[in-house]
Amino acid sequence: MLETVKDRVLEMYEKILAGRDPRLRGYPLMDSPVNMTAILLGYLFFALYAGPRIMANRKPFELKGAMIFYNFCLVFLSSFIVYEFLMSGWLTGYTWRCDPCDYSNSPQGLRMVRVAWLFLFSKFIELLDTVFFVLRKKHSQITFLHIFHHSFMPWTWWWGVSYAPGGMGSFHAMVNSVVHVIMYFYYGLSAAGPRFQKYLWWKKYMTAIQLVQFVLVSLHATQYYFMSSCDYQFPVILHLIWMYGTFFFILFSNFWYQAYVKGKRLPKSTEQTSQKGKARAVLSNGKAKPVANGETVMTNGNGVHHENGLTNGKKHYENGSAHNGKMKKA
Repeated sequence: MLETVKDRVLEMYEKILAGRDPRLRGYPLMDSPVNMTAILLGYLFFALYAGPRIMANRKPFELKGAMIFYNFCLVFLSSFIVYEFLMSGWLTGYTWRCDPCDYSNSPQGLRMVRVAWLFLFSKFIELLDTVFFVLRKKHSQITFLHIFHHSFMPWTWWWGVSYAPGGMGSFHAMVNSVVHVIMYFYYGLSAAGPRFQKYLWWKKYMTAIQLVQFVLVSLHATQYYFMSSCDYQFPVILHLIWMYGTFFFILFSNFWYQAYVKGKRLPKSTEQTSQKGKARAVLSNGKAKPVANGETVMTNGNGVHHENGLTNGKKHYENGSAHNGKMKKA
């Protein structure tokens, strides 16, 4: 009985794999779903268990140079992927409506196969996002949304590339690559240090850009349901893309609400504005008035203001003021 069930499962498995695009033979990770699944399971094991345990009693790594190099490499890679998608069909013949896959060995068809695979491969490179978080002990960044996105996306796209590398289904890959050009450019500047912070005022809008991405992806896939006829060869891929876009729109909308509407991640300018209504005291000529929320504004002889003067129960003064009960000379 068990052998019969096993034989049927293997037979079904072989039939499923037999329908893959033969043009992808020889491409890394495309011979079998086993290798890519093993990589993703290893990723989950490292991100959720092994990595945090390894780093538990270690200091976080800086990795500044590595992160700058990594992020800007992905900017260039994502830019190249966008260009190749455009040249493989989206600006050279696609109608942006019902566009079937080209399974021929024409230069155009083979070019689309290459860029579809390259997009998939880039998703495995991007698993390093989480590795950097773990090594830098940025555990708050490793959320359900982050893990789900980095593990689910490559797995589903492997099947999409295997059966339909191109056509309507490649639209969301192209849009996603556009977003990643912007996203990794932001990450690269952020990793470069404080001197570039003034150029990152648009952090809040990164989530808005991602929300627009999911709207575009879902709307494009929705066309299929209103067409009288469409010969796209694998409709199930469009169903998955529609669900993917809608589901992630909900998740990212919740993130936006929690971070910016409820104010858990207010931009610095907003935080500073909210401080204006709080009570303050001015320290001048060595005298201070009581303040609310443990805050002071200290003015030295040069007119410099120091906010949040009371931290963890200790006052910090400058220019002849006390520090932990002792006099500190300027």
